[in-house]
Amino acid sequence: MAVLCFLILSLFSGWAASYQEGDNVTLYVNKVGPYHNPQETYHYYTLPVCRPDKVHHKSLSLGEVLDGDRMAESLYFIRFRKNEERKTLCKLTLSEKQVDELREAIEELYYFEFVLDDIPIWGFVGYIEESGFLPHSHKVKSETLDLVCSDCAVCLPPYLFISSCSPFLRQVGLWTHLDFNIEYNGDSVIFANVSVKDVKPFPLEEGAGAAVAGVGVGGGSLTVTHTYSVRWFESSMPSARRAERLRDYSFFPKTLEIHWLSIINSLVLVVLLLGFVIIILMRVLKNDFARYNVEEEGGCDDLDQGDNGWKIIHTDVFRFPPFKSLLCAVLGVGAQFLTLATAIIVMALLGMFNVHRHGAINSAAIVLYALTSCVSGYVSCSFYTQINGQRWVWNIILTSSLFSAPLFFTWSVVNSVHWWSGSTQALPATTVLLLLGAWVLVGFPLSVIGGIVGKNRAGSFQAPCRTRNIPRQIPPQPWYKHTVVHMAIGGFLPFSAISVELYYIFATVWGREHYTLYGILLCVFAILLSVGACISVALTYFLLSGEDYRWWWRSVLSTGSTGLFIFVYSVFYYRNRSSMSGLVQSSEFFGYSLLTALVFTLMLGSVSFWASLAFIRYIYRNLKMD
Repeated sequence: MAVLCFLILSLFSGWAASYQEGDNVTLYVNKVGPYHNPQETYHYYTLPVCRPDKVHHKSLSLGEVLDGDRMAESLYFIRFRKNEERKTLCKLTLSEKQVDELREAIEELYYFEFVLDDIPIWGFVGYIEESGFLPHSHKVKSETLDLVCSDCAVCLPPYLFISSCSPFLRQVGLWTHLDFNIEYNGDSVIFANVSVKDVKPFPLEEGAGAAVAGVGVGGGSLTVTHTYSVRWFESSMPSARRAERLRDYSFFPKTLEIHWLSIINSLVLVVLLLGFVIIILMRVLKNDFARYNVEEEGGCDDLDQGDNGWKIIHTDVFRFPPFKSLLCAVLGVGAQFLTLATAIIVMALLGMFNVHRHGAINSAAIVLYALTSCVSGYVSCSFYTQINGQRWVWNIILTSSLFSAPLFFTWSVVNSVHWWSGSTQALPATTVLLLLGAWVLVGFPLSVIGGIVGKNRAGSFQAPCRTRNIPRQIPPQPWYKHTVVHMAIGGFLPFSAISVELYYIFATVWGREHYTLYGILLCVFAILLSVGACISVALTYFLLSGEDYRWWWRSVLSTGSTGLFIFVYSVFYYRNRSSMSGLVQSSEFFGYSLLTALVFTLMLGSVSFWASLAFIRYIYRNLKMD
């Protein structure tokens, strides 16, 4: 219970503070990293920058730690509503190795993140300018070559051949002065950013053995003086709406916007698809009922065996499938994620995830995953009991580990890579123990409790027709009724309904923007579930019409294959829509993309199964049984 209380408290942290004029407003330094690799972050003090003699870290919430935050107090002294002009922060003497570290960071487009009153402040570590013919993506050591083309054996255009004859100059500069612009309203901080306008970068040469820009250098070292200015501006925006001010700020590229045209297009396609499937199915079923119910003699077990179609397999359609425990575990975990996703979206619509609460969604996901474990246990064990499952203890264990085991394995690999590289995304041991305690003390016990309740409250399966002991032989099926074809159709259509919104979600998760279009997300989520259920019903009908009663697993896999399409899209996004690179970023991207695909597979597989089961019960219940 203590673990759960801590998780819930960490979810509701991050409220704006109030200050009196002259009060100290603490500026925390957080992390740095390559601009194009959002998840590859390192502590700010890993760079040779101004730092206190003893570093004091801020107490962080669980969501902040999961987000890679490692906030520490800085040397910046900022007083509420007190301007400062070119105040000296510190004077550093950099060794040649430290200069090379800064040069490498600047060449990799490192940006930093500070935090002032829960407001993130971003800026670049330095400035880089290239002259010559090399594209920016090529990383070449900065050299000024005085050679001329006549000294070369072969002369080619510089953009086609790079040699000692290709003049190229890369100038790297360090921002040693920062201007902090802070907006306030009354006793609250509304917004803050950092600017380097009208500031010249401090040049960093390849070596540190010569004088630079008039600054004395000697003995292989370079002396740098860091300064800063603080300017306060009054704002009319109330503190309750300060999230809107941060949302409008554009240090990072803006990719999120209200895309009504795409949403309306998806809605029209979905309505047409649903209408088409429903009308066609209803007309076909009406003809089927009229034909099958001509015989008014006998019950469901005595229907004419000479007929063909879905009626003739009435004695086999409710034959329980193989791997019953695994099927029930998939249904249980899918129902859990369906509940979790709905709760996250509803909480977001209620305004519980504003941009100033670092990692609030991460904390909410952990809390809800632990609490909704009872849903997975209940659904899985209840249905397992209905289909005459005997090993209910094993079913609960399988349900509990169906997602948590792949999650732990993926996290272990990704976290090891982050730990090896020294990234702040590597979780501390205390956080690992906290998450493990949340699963052991909250998640797993709730799964067991839910399973026991589901087992005791499970009724009968309620099949409209009895199942014979000897299974009917399944006739050969045409190629378009094979599992792979159904998976391709059942996965592509739901994916096409969410493909537009999926780009914005990827830009948020693998970028630095905060997703705010939760109303649209709710519409797209409803569209996804509707299309998945409808397509599953249609594919199940086509399967039964071919006298194939193996619909149990087919209904799960048909729409559940949407997860495969999402993973393929993630590969496309990585290669064509992002600039991510490197082992650290790639391992995290593909590792968690696989988990995302698994979540969609479980969730949509569960929805499509229950839709198919309800449909099958409906059509066989409506067969005349006088």
